Amino acid sequence: MTEHDGTSGPAAFDPVSFLESLAAFETHERVDDAREYLVETVDEHAASGVAASVDDAGNVLATTGDPSAGAHVVLNTHVDTVPPDVPFERDGDVLRGRGTCDAGGPLAALLAGFLAVDRTVASRDDDAVSGAVTLAVTPDEETLSEGAHHLVTAGGTDAAPAPVAAIEDADAFVVGEPTGLAACTAAKGRFQGTLTLAGENAHAAEPASGTNAVAALEDALGGVRAFDDRADAPPVHDRLGAATLTPTVVDGGTATNQVPASASVVLDRRSVPPETADGFRDALLAQVREAVPGDVGVEFAFTERETPFLEAWATDETAPVVDALVDAGAAPPRPFGAATEASYFAALAPTVVFGPGVLADDDGAVAHSPREYVRATDVERGATVVADALHSLLD
Repeated sequence: MTEHDGTSGPAAFDPVSFLESLAAFETHERVDDAREYLVETVDEHAASGVAASVDDAGNVLATTGDPSAGAHVVLNTHVDTVPPDVPFERDGDVLRGRGTCDAGGPLAALLAGFLAVDRTVASRDDDAVSGAVTLAVTPDEETLSEGAHHLVTAGGTDAAPAPVAAIEDADAFVVGEPTGLAACTAAKGRFQGTLTLAGENAHAAEPASGTNAVAALEDALGGVRAFDDRADAPPVHDRLGAATLTPTVVDGGTATNQVPASASVVLDRRSVPPETADGFRDALLAQVREAVPGDVGVEFAFTERETPFLEAWATDETAPVVDALVDAGAAPPRPFGAATEASYFAALAPTVVFGPGVLADDDGAVAHSPREYVRATDVERGATVVADALHSLLD
């Protein structure tokens, strides 16, 4: 990593050694041990007296510098992983195992940048840092994102949600995910729900005496296929391309000799700005209502969850945080291929997704797969980019 001015005291932080230790924890069912290790690491290596804390939603929070003195950059990623656990092993430059790529490698790089700024803060040079960096690591990005939702809403009330104090004045967010060290400035959103058609049972020998919900699926699916051809459909996004709407699971009928009174289809929506979840639902209901016979009932319900779906977002590629990362060595801006908690933060300030590792390589899936890995040299490079970008933003 690039060395920056700092005081003697805590030992220099090694992001690869940190990742090796972090990856030994099982984090697909609970994150307590890994989170405790993260808190201990911040407390051990912070040179300015910064101490990490865990809030009511399980987020790890730490701030170095003075947010009122200049730019305030928030570094976010997550400590949880998907099942099943894949044991950690190292083979030369390659670190394998669940969480090495998504998102242990990005976390190591962000933490290295945070501690690099903290060493500069501890140098007590009044001109060294004008602003602050906050580390905000969430516990459940792979499931319901309750930690991230708490960060962006719990500073207010149910009627008027607002960010918590630790991030309320953020000027930029860097969200750690495996981007191949590219500065990713946009991502599609993801909504999921069930479209249900209601008819009326009848004997199959007298089909006209009932209303066949399964037969009505043919018209409904025609409406689904044409959904993005309607006049008020979101335009093709200049960076993300077109939105998609995909039927994934179908269910209907209860008896083989009965006109079915109900049929349903699960829909997967990958959205692009400016579409919102509510806007999608309203437009879908109108489209299907027009497509099916009038005696068929139409309902759509999002899959139940306690937190909002991750919506599409895009950051201006000329934002200072983008320039700082690219100038520090990040690959040029591009979209990110997966939905992330960046969705929540992008509504507050310019947001970039960045980190070592890749979602997939030439041999197939990497993140969320049994062959998950990250390269140690990429983790080190990512740490250098983050540190240099933060110092540029806080000069």
